[in-house]
Amino acid sequence: MPTRRTLIAAALGLGLAGAAAADEPLKIGFVYSSLIGDAGWTYQHDLGRLMVEEAFGDRVETAYVESIDGGADAERVIRQFASQGYGLIFGTSFNHMNPMARVAAQFPDIAFEHATGYTQDTNLAIYHTRAYESRYLVGMVAGMMGDSMGVVASYPIPEVLRGINAMTLGARSVNPNFTTRVVWISTWFDPGLERTAADALLDQGVDVLAHFTDSPAVVQAAEDRGKHVVALGDMAQYGETSHLTALVYNWGPYYVERTQMVLDGTWETANTWEGISADMMTIAPFADSVPQEVRDMVMAKKAEIGASEFHPFQGPLVAQDGSTKVPVGEIPDDMMLLSMDFYVEGVEGSLP
Repeated sequence: MPTRRTLIAAALGLGLAGAAAADEPLKIGFVYSSLIGDAGWTYQHDLGRLMVEEAFGDRVETAYVESIDGGADAERVIRQFASQGYGLIFGTSFNHMNPMARVAAQFPDIAFEHATGYTQDTNLAIYHTRAYESRYLVGMVAGMMGDSMGVVASYPIPEVLRGINAMTLGARSVNPNFTTRVVWISTWFDPGLERTAADALLDQGVDVLAHFTDSPAVVQAAEDRGKHVVALGDMAQYGETSHLTALVYNWGPYYVERTQMVLDGTWETANTWEGISADMMTIAPFADSVPQEVRDMVMAKKAEIGASEFHPFQGPLVAQDGSTKVPVGEIPDDMMLLSMDFYVEGVEGSLP
């Protein structure tokens, strides 16, 4: 009778080194870029981890390490998991990609999964959500509740640029003169720096804040200054009057599905990129201050996106410099979205 780890190795077409006893639980490791807290990117990943525990009980054993941004620290933690018999390891930050790829190459009998990256191998899968779909929707809310938005952004990578552009397009679809300003802070998590950037944007007179960072600092800044915010993750508890809505990730079903595959011995590498239609993305409940007509318009657009009747980047898509990136009536392919390196019309300032 093959053991569970034997099945994993067989599914990967690999040897049996390190196979565990059949009665041992599958050990699953999660690497987080920031603290779990009670909101934000990492919190939403941890909800997925907890869903795995609930779904499989004593058939699995999960562990996580917080505040691992990338580089040598990430490689050390991922290697530690691999060396300690973990059969499935998730890296949840773009900055974990290269360290995970290096470790995966050295542990071919382990299943590795990386969120938001592009490096894939026989035992390294990649997964992401089409967060730009929900960003478009919260942008619509921002556009109907104000005339300008200030964005506290992490790194100028395609994932973040897609989000900035999608929010701007959503806002301008309901408010054609809407403008967006961006402050780049080169980190996913630094509450002090996030707050400083948010205050700087508010000092410039923006009406609504948004962010690509993991703490509630931007929401708290909006609350303290009497402005609005569309958040990353439901952070309404930090902004009783400021929090309008938020984009919300739903990682749990994916984590459960991939865990089941490892347990069944059917896991194989994959490139997963899903959004609202697959219930991997949604938006948070609207604040009481959001008028019903705004809610109705946004939810109608959400339904269109989920039914593939509307694409946030469908043409005409015009860049900040006036060039047409997607002609009228056309839909951009995934390669263009994954390599996005420009601002759309309505975003002020230049890329770093």
